[in-house]
Amino acid sequence: MINAQQPDLGQDIAAALAAVVTAYRDDPVGFVRIVLGVEPDPWQADLLAAVAIGERRISVRAGHGVGKSTACAWLLIWHMVTRYPQKSVVTAPTAGQLFDALFAEVKFWINRLPAPIRDLFDMTSEKIVLKAAPEASFISARTSSADRPEALAGVHSEHVLLICDEASAIPEAVFESAAGSMSGEHAATVLIGNPTRNSGLFFKTHHQLASEWKTMHVSCLQSKRVSADFVKQIADTYGIESNAYRVRVLGEFALRDDDTLIPAELVDAAMSRDVVLDTKEPIVYGLDVARFGDDRSVLCKRQGNVVLEFKVWQGLDLMQLTGAIVNEAKLDKPAEICVDSIGLGSGVADRLRELGHTVRDVNVAESSAMNQQAAKLRDELWLSVKEWLNARACRLPKMDELRQELVAPTYTFTSNGKIKVEGKADMKRRGMRSPDLADSICLTFASVASRVGGRSPRWVPGKPLKRSIRGVV
Repeated sequence: MINAQQPDLGQDIAAALAAVVTAYRDDPVGFVRIVLGVEPDPWQADLLAAVAIGERRISVRAGHGVGKSTACAWLLIWHMVTRYPQKSVVTAPTAGQLFDALFAEVKFWINRLPAPIRDLFDMTSEKIVLKAAPEASFISARTSSADRPEALAGVHSEHVLLICDEASAIPEAVFESAAGSMSGEHAATVLIGNPTRNSGLFFKTHHQLASEWKTMHVSCLQSKRVSADFVKQIADTYGIESNAYRVRVLGEFALRDDDTLIPAELVDAAMSRDVVLDTKEPIVYGLDVARFGDDRSVLCKRQGNVVLEFKVWQGLDLMQLTGAIVNEAKLDKPAEICVDSIGLGSGVADRLRELGHTVRDVNVAESSAMNQQAAKLRDELWLSVKEWLNARACRLPKMDELRQELVAPTYTFTSNGKIKVEGKADMKRRGMRSPDLADSICLTFASVASRVGGRSPRWVPGKPLKRSIRGVV
């Protein structure tokens, strides 16, 4: 209903708007049917109704061409027409996805409004504003990137609506910046898109965070908007068992990303598998020492084909961390402690060795030792973990965070054809956390004591372990 906060629109126009607000403030489906003159699909009606009843977090995974942009456009327009003051922001990973698709759809449906209401708004290339109060009521289009994550930040109003199109590809830092914008009582976020990646917030909202989000799923097979020819073309080209069919047609997350090193199915299987622990196998530690403020020092304990547990520390200095490792080693008596010796890790390794522990300094920047496919030792260790999981005879603790870290890194090829696994810095630029848990597992595969990869050089307890690689000291 029009209240004292509403801008002066003129008596006749204000009356027309008041009638629309009174009738459709809590009825976006009716707004679409009557005011815009079109019948929404059932899933579109469900999305509209969810926002109207106060759902604050909604995530929609969908196939291609089911009307995602149209539904979001209706939602934005209804929100702008029936609420004041309000601020709506729509974002997507690229300018093409944002302005050629969703924002163009918003403008199309703005022009379908009845003239007295349509004329209340001004449209520019990146914004739609209420003429009488452009700072208090608008729809803003902003692209998202890891370099400029502030797309959804600083949006404050009595009513806030944030819509993230192609949400799988939006960097995590963008979502983190949106936290403040969701602080109001009447604020809602909608994530929508094809489920193209098995990591990130969009994936999490349909898995470990599903209890905190209203989730929706839309398949092309259930949509009258998608032609049978499109479904047939994808099936004939890629096969119905392919990731392309799962993502583009079924609207389901892929079994693995095309450029992801470790498929999610291998990790899920290892976390649900019952593998008997062979207590005769040596216990090997992998220690990833924190380098930066938000990174964690992580200790992985692996015995044969079973990862026993992780210990995580944050904020410890090197001597405190060393003491924590010594305390653990008193109980486990590990055959070997593999420490990432780049940077601060070398100090921990030296002190542990001085105390009589068998320590292996692992410089992951070295050349690959045993796997000619790998560009560097770090790549070799990640490939070793993949091979270990692929043998389907191992067990991992069931941890959502560990799952995310193992399936997150992508891979590329160097100019000489070797595999290069995505580094921590590159992952952080994508808005993802450093994979400290996963890296600590990888370090256990540098172990000599466990005979990984058939390596069995002789070593002397308490002495550093050397590798015979030409050019490496």
